[in-house]
Amino acid sequence: MAEAEEGVVIVGAGIAGLATAAALTRMGVRGVIVLEKSHELHTTGAVISIFPNGWRALRALGVAHKLANNYPSYKMSRVMNLETGETREINLTGTMDRVGIGVRTIHRKVLLSALAEELPPDTIRFSSKLVSVRSADPEDSTSHFISLHLDNGSIIKTKVLIGCDGVHSVVAQWLGLSAPIDSDRSAVRGLAEFSERHGFQHQLHQYISHDKMAGFVPVNDREVYWFISHDTSHRDREMTRHPKLIIRQVTRRLARGFPDEFLDVVRNTDPSTLTWTQIHDRAPWALLLGPWAHMGRATVLGDALHPTTVAPDLPLGGCAALELEDAVVLARHVGPALTCADVGAEEALAAYVSERRWRVVGLAAGAYVARWAQRGAGGARYSFRRRLVEWVLRRFVGPRMIEAVNYDCGDLDEMD
Repeated sequence: MAEAEEGVVIVGAGIAGLATAAALTRMGVRGVIVLEKSHELHTTGAVISIFPNGWRALRALGVAHKLANNYPSYKMSRVMNLETGETREINLTGTMDRVGIGVRTIHRKVLLSALAEELPPDTIRFSSKLVSVRSADPEDSTSHFISLHLDNGSIIKTKVLIGCDGVHSVVAQWLGLSAPIDSDRSAVRGLAEFSERHGFQHQLHQYISHDKMAGFVPVNDREVYWFISHDTSHRDREMTRHPKLIIRQVTRRLARGFPDEFLDVVRNTDPSTLTWTQIHDRAPWALLLGPWAHMGRATVLGDALHPTTVAPDLPLGGCAALELEDAVVLARHVGPALTCADVGAEEALAAYVSERRWRVVGLAAGAYVARWAQRGAGGARYSFRRRLVEWVLRRFVGPRMIEAVNYDCGDLDEMD
């Protein structure tokens, strides 16, 4: 049985994993490896929207300049209430305070490639699926290693373990975090491709009803990203593997009564870009009161920590922006400990967890309220509840979300 020893192992080569590896590399940490179960970078989800908090993190990672010039920011959000017909416009120019900061929708594969380019050769090890984690040998009190067992039978021993392995994280389970819960909400996403210029204004178009939230935004002159989140039914679970069925269900049932412009976007979707996702999350009280993301020299971030905390029910650019924030904050704490003397790694990881806890809990609470407001089938009782919740959202949650999208996770001190 092959064994190897490494300094830092990151599990998962998604946005969180690659951003963390890039951040640590930028801080001068050597010997970082990334384990990825797939044989190549996975690009599930054709595009993602990133708000200023995410762009500030990308700037800290040194990759914002690679992306910003190719993806123009949008300055306006138009929100239509499908039940009242009321339309309001939200000015987003307040989120554009400097070059590279704004609201943009970018191709996921372009972001992944930009992050991967920041890594030394052979940092990513493909076809390496983690199946279990074990603590250091209890009979050896001097050992600081954590054993990682892969599906090919090999074992990797690492001094620092960072789990970026998604919603059903093996590392999070080993740390004792509660399992993500089914939110009874689902999201469909896709990328429409037009043979000619689509003619839509470059702004975020949103639609809301008592149980749905949907929208679309142009990526460029010929591509348009769209999404719809909704209460989950049994028939929805049958859509996951059938792109044509997804489009038919969206146009005939989920988006019934939506404006023609939204339906036209859906009908022009490239089937290969469609995703149907059951939204899982951790309740705010579980994040606040339960075991948290740190034990010894191991931790988690990204979806492994806050699965689908905000997307798509709050406009924070999905979890991608939070994953980028996580990576920058972790590297800022852990980088000096690993480049100077790794004896401080445990304290550094604890400091990372402490800094991220309240931000993640606050956003989880806002998303929970937003999802609760969209749950139900209507009626007088529901109408009263919705008006109450909408008042709470406008009065308390909304201002916090504006602050959240303009959050600055700070910079990294680049080291040689």
